[in-house]
Amino acid sequence: MGRGTTADVGLRRPVLSLTSVLALCLAALAFGAVMIGPFALSPGQTVMALLGQGDAQASIVVWNIRVPRVAAALLVGAALAAAGASYQALFRNPLVSPDILGVSAGAGLGAVAGIFLSLPVAAIQASAFVGGMAAVGFVTLVASMVRNTDRTLTLVLIGVVIGALAGAATSLLKVMADPYDQLPAITFWLLGSLAAITTDDILPALPMVLIGLVPLALLRWRINVLSLGDEEACALGIEVGRIRFLVIAAATLITASVTALAGVVGWVGLVIPHIARMLVGPGFGRLLPVSVLIGAGYLLIVDTLARTIAQVEVPLGILTAVIGAPFFVWLLARGRRGWS
Repeated sequence: MGRGTTADVGLRRPVLSLTSVLALCLAALAFGAVMIGPFALSPGQTVMALLGQGDAQASIVVWNIRVPRVAAALLVGAALAAAGASYQALFRNPLVSPDILGVSAGAGLGAVAGIFLSLPVAAIQASAFVGGMAAVGFVTLVASMVRNTDRTLTLVLIGVVIGALAGAATSLLKVMADPYDQLPAITFWLLGSLAAITTDDILPALPMVLIGLVPLALLRWRINVLSLGDEEACALGIEVGRIRFLVIAAATLITASVTALAGVVGWVGLVIPHIARMLVGPGFGRLLPVSVLIGAGYLLIVDTLARTIAQVEVPLGILTAVIGAPFFVWLLARGRRGWS
C-alpha cells in the first residue's frame, strides 16, 4: 500500500509540472493574441490597455474586440477538447469526437432554423443550444427502447442516423433560404467563426461549460473504470448506466454550449485528446486537464491565424480541418500505442 501511494505521488508530480508549464504557455499565447491584429500593439501598450490606462483607442480595441475573442477561443477550445476526451474514454474508441451523438448536427440545425426565421443573435444561439441537446436527448431515448444489443454501439449508430437526418434538414433550409441575405450567414455559421463575438455572447456559455466540467472531473476515476468495459466495471461496483448517462449529458452540455457560441468547429475534440494522451497516457484524471489546456491554446492559435493570415477572415472550421486532418493521418500512420 505504501509503495502504491508513493508511486501515485511520483506520477502526479510530472503531470502537475506539465499542467503548470501548459498554463504558463497558455497565458503567454493569450497575451500575444491580444497584441496581434490589424491594429498592432506593443507589449507595453497592451499592458497599459489591459489596466485601463494609456491610449483610449488601444483600450477600446483590447477590451471591446480582442479580449472577448481571446476568451471565447480559450473557452471553445477547452470545452471541445474536454468533451472529446470524455467521449473517447466512454466509448473506448480514439476515433470518437464530440459530434458522435449528433450534437453538432442538431446544434447546426437549430442555428440554421434561427437564421432562416430571421431571429436575433441571442435567439439563434439559444436555438443552436436547444437543437444540440434535443438531438442527443432523442438519441438516448431511442437507444433506451432498443433491447438485447450492445448499449454503446446502439448509441453510436442512432447518433449517426440522427446526425444524418439533422444534416438533411439543414440542407433543405439552405435551399429554401434567401441566397443574398440568409444563405451567406448560414454558410459562415456552419463553418465556425468567432468574428464579432462580445462579452454578452460568452456569459451564457461559460456557466454551462463549467457545469458540464464539474461532473467529468468528479467522475474521473469511474470513467477510467468504464474504459475497461461494462462487465469489468459492473464487477467493480460501478453503476454503468448511471455513469454513462452523466458523462454523455455533461459532454453534450459542453459541446452544445460552445457550438451555439462559435458555430460548428470540427477536429478539436478528435485530435487534441490524442496529443494529450501522448503526453500523459490514457488515465482520465490526467488526460482531462491536459486536454483542456492544449485545446484552449490550440484554438486560440487557430483563431489568431484566422483573423490575421488574410484580408478576409478565414472560418475556423476550414483551418481546423486543414491542420487537424493531416496531423490525424500522421498519428494513424505512426501507430500510436498509448491508447488502452
